[in-house]
Amino acid sequence: MSSLLDLPEDLPCPVDDGACDHLTGMQMPHIRLASTAGRDVDIGALGSGWTILYCYPRTGRPGEALPAGWDAIPGARGCTPEACAFRDHAAELEALGARVFGLSTQTTQYQREMATRLHLPFEVLSDADLTFATALRLPTFEVDGMRLIKRLTLIIRNGMIEHVFYPVFPPDESAAGVVCWLRGRATGARP
Repeated sequence: MSSLLDLPEDLPCPVDDGACDHLTGMQMPHIRLASTAGRDVDIGALGSGWTILYCYPRTGRPGEALPAGWDAIPGARGCTPEACAFRDHAAELEALGARVFGLSTQTTQYQREMATRLHLPFEVLSDADLTFATALRLPTFEVDGMRLIKRLTLIIRNGMIEHVFYPVFPPDESAAGVVCWLRGRATGARP
């Protein structure tokens, strides 16, 4: 079995199906989600400045089988490499004035193990009841009886979604793309 950090070379690339076109300009709703830091986070009260909220389907655990056909689902594979990339770029994002949160439909207990194992310096939020995904009409897919959020990244400023990265591919380059976008905004360039 390959490592969760390894991405197969033949991963199918997701296509932009327009499922996130409605998000730019949307105000973040006041929804409280459990965090790996042991607190609830009100998504609508994140404060001023930049917030990066990267949403991903689900991370795996070493030694556990992935869902059936996981590598064949466009955009499914790569959640662990994406989390590690945001970890590795966390200092750059902070220097650009951005705070980072991850979000999936997995339970906080599951996420907490992953965050500890991967040494994530940011909180991961649980949308296990799909309250947030439903409120924002986020794109989802189903596999093995689970409804999961498709991979996307919301760039939020002062409580409003300013930009959406969707689809996100390859997932291990997502954080670098966010850093580049934020740097472009800081210099006045239009990314």
